[in-house]
Amino acid sequence: MYKDRRVSVILPTYRERDSIQQVIRDFEALRLVDEILVINNNAIEGTSEAVRPTSAREIHEPVQGYGAAIRRGFAEASGDLIVVCEPDATFAATDLHKFLAYADDMDIIYGSRTIRMFIWERANMGFLLKWGNWFVAKLLEVLFNTSYLSDVGCTYRMIRREALAKLLPTFRVNSNFFGPEMMVRGFRLKLKCVQIPVNYLERTGISSVTGNLGKSIVLGAQMTVLIIAMRFRLERWLLPLLR
Repeated sequence: MYKDRRVSVILPTYRERDSIQQVIRDFEALRLVDEILVINNNAIEGTSEAVRPTSAREIHEPVQGYGAAIRRGFAEASGDLIVVCEPDATFAATDLHKFLAYADDMDIIYGSRTIRMFIWERANMGFLLKWGNWFVAKLLEVLFNTSYLSDVGCTYRMIRREALAKLLPTFRVNSNFFGPEMMVRGFRLKLKCVQIPVNYLERTGISSVTGNLGKSIVLGAQMTVLIIAMRFRLERWLLPLLR
C-alpha cells in the first residue's frame, strides 16, 4: 500500500522468460506493491514456469500485441495506482518511488529513457533510438501543447484508477502503437500528466522491436504518422492499419 492506496504492477510478457522472475522479485522486495499481474501474451515456453514460484498472478491474453496485453492488464488490475513496466530488466523497480512521489498531484506519470545520466552502460539506447524518441515526443508536445516530453516509447508508467476509468473506453490499439495512443488520448481528456527520468539498463535477451534497427526506424516513422493523424482526428482512417 502507498498512503492507503493499493498499488498494482502490470508486466506484459512475450520474450522475457529469462528475466521476469527477477523483475517480479525486485518489485516484491519494495514492500509497496499489492498485486503483480503478468500478462502472458503468447509468451515463449518456460515463461509460466518462471512466474509460478512468485506472488504474481498470471493472466493469458491470446490477442497478440503490446496494446492488447496492457489493455487486458488495465481491465484486470484492482489497484488505486496502476503501474506498467517491461519485465526485461531494462527498468529498475526502485524507480517506483519516483512515480509514487507524483501520485498525489498527477493523473498519469510517464517515464523517460532519454536523459543521459540515467542511461546505463550497454543499455540499448543508441543515437538513433534516443533522438528518434526525443523527436517524436517533441512533435507530440508541440501538436498537442502538452507538458514537457522527451520520450514517446518508454513503457514504464503509472496511472491513477480515476484517470484509467476515463481512458480505458477510448483505447483502440492492440499493437506497439498503444504507448503513444495512450499519451495522446490522455492529453485530449485534459488529464494531468508529467514525464520523469527513469533508469534504463541493459536488456536481458533481444527485443522484438528495438533489437532491430530497421524495425525501430519503421516504428518511429509510423508513430509520427499516427500522432499527426490523431492531432487532426483522422485516426479512424489510420488505426485499422495499426491495430
